[in-house]
Amino acid sequence: MSYLTVALAKGRLAELAMDLFTSIGMDCAEMKEKTRKLIFTDEEHKMKFILVKASDVPTYVEYGAADIGIVGKDTLLEEHRNLYEMINLDFGKCKMAVCGPIEIKDEFSNINNLRVASKYPYIANSFFKDVKGQTIELIKLNGSVELAPLVGLSDVIVDIVESGRTLKENGLDVLEDICPLSAWFVVNKVSMKMHTPRIMDIVAKFKEELKKA
Repeated sequence: MSYLTVALAKGRLAELAMDLFTSIGMDCAEMKEKTRKLIFTDEEHKMKFILVKASDVPTYVEYGAADIGIVGKDTLLEEHRNLYEMINLDFGKCKMAVCGPIEIKDEFSNINNLRVASKYPYIANSFFKDVKGQTIELIKLNGSVELAPLVGLSDVIVDIVESGRTLKENGLDVLEDICPLSAWFVVNKVSMKMHTPRIMDIVAKFKEELKKA
């Protein structure tokens, strides 16, 4: 029996995913140790786990370097890769939102060429073009997007919001929700044909575990 390779997003999502795999009988003990290794195997179940940057998970899955992936919906929306989105795993919950100074909440929808800073240009462009029918000037940033409205780089930002604490501490607020986010179980299309019973067995077991939560 060949290995099934699972791509996990490094960090908190990988930890939650390991807990889920452990709950259905997989051996993830080696991954939980302090190590710089990026590939781990469960010999008994012929599973291979690889740790990659979150934004790369859909790429590994689409191109078949991984059969399965667990990654946030934000990454799936931004990367829009050709794969199967099988089940919402219901952890890592947060939301994508338009954020900015609270005083422009009622008027930002009417600003022509609104300047929007974001790590998620595809999501931001799609929302303002397709949902709002609004023309924007997009500014791509890679970190600390909250700073952009504070120094006049942008009018608003599009970003992930969890508790909202970072926004509040910087004098910003949620102006409009875009969509809810959580972790998803995704599958390579060829792998789905070649390993249907094994993959669907994992899906069924995950669904059972999610019912208990």
